[in-house]
Amino acid sequence: MAAVEVSRLSFTYAAADAPALKGVDLSIADGEFCSIIGANGAGKTTLCSAIRGFVPQFHKGELTGTVTIGGKDIAQTSIGDLAREIGFVFQNPFTQMSGIARTVFDELAFGLGNLGVPPAEIRERVEEMLETARIAEFRDRDPFALSGGQQQRVALASMLIMGQDTLVIDEPTSQLDPASTDEVFALIGAMKDAGRTIVLVEHKMEHVATYSDTVVLLHEGRVVLTGPPSEVFGDARTTEHGTRLPPAVLLARALRERGVDLPELPLSVAELTRAVRELLGEDASA
Repeated sequence: MAAVEVSRLSFTYAAADAPALKGVDLSIADGEFCSIIGANGAGKTTLCSAIRGFVPQFHKGELTGTVTIGGKDIAQTSIGDLAREIGFVFQNPFTQMSGIARTVFDELAFGLGNLGVPPAEIRERVEEMLETARIAEFRDRDPFALSGGQQQRVALASMLIMGQDTLVIDEPTSQLDPASTDEVFALIGAMKDAGRTIVLVEHKMEHVATYSDTVVLLHEGRVVLTGPPSEVFGDARTTEHGTRLPPAVLLARALRERGVDLPELPLSVAELTRAVRELLGEDASA
């Protein structure tokens, strides 16, 4: 059974003239890292909201088709029950924060307390997550006094600590610098390595290419491509539909146009460097 199953899903927001999603089919396996890409207005956030159950229970409109999480139909499951199955990380960490916790420690404990987790277990899980997310130094700080990157790591940690098997993460690095972006992706990658299912919307394609098992390209509410990163970023339709490519893919294309025949499509600068060194007969591990 798939972790997430989307079947012929269409959705039109109340008062909208056209549907935001049109006949979407998508299957995400347990433990899979699936990234959803596409130009602005492609329907990425709406699809995330549907997977999380906000559509149609919070965002009203006309929905046809089905979304199941772990075999449960989201249309027939309350938001509260879905929250135990699937976590959602918003683009803006301010939206994620409780607004009442005075310290990072209390912020991480907040959701567990609402679930009635015993105090001793809460303390143990918070201490563990502070180390995992590398935010132990902020434990006694006010969450709203942190930098944007630090806040996003706290927001991620406050969701990860809940222990849901599936995480939906909507553009977590859109407001972050490169260093903070790397830190956030390292944390997301660690959760994938721990067996969590990840559904990610992201515009930083070099990270999408590096971390994803599967990439889904949306255009005007429809699925155009689904496949491994090398397949999707190697397809001309990706750029035709307004999605930029990872820098390594752009460089590899430029090299091929100049007669440099790379055997495989490199998705990172490190992969590209190794491939070029091998062509030159150099030690690729140097």
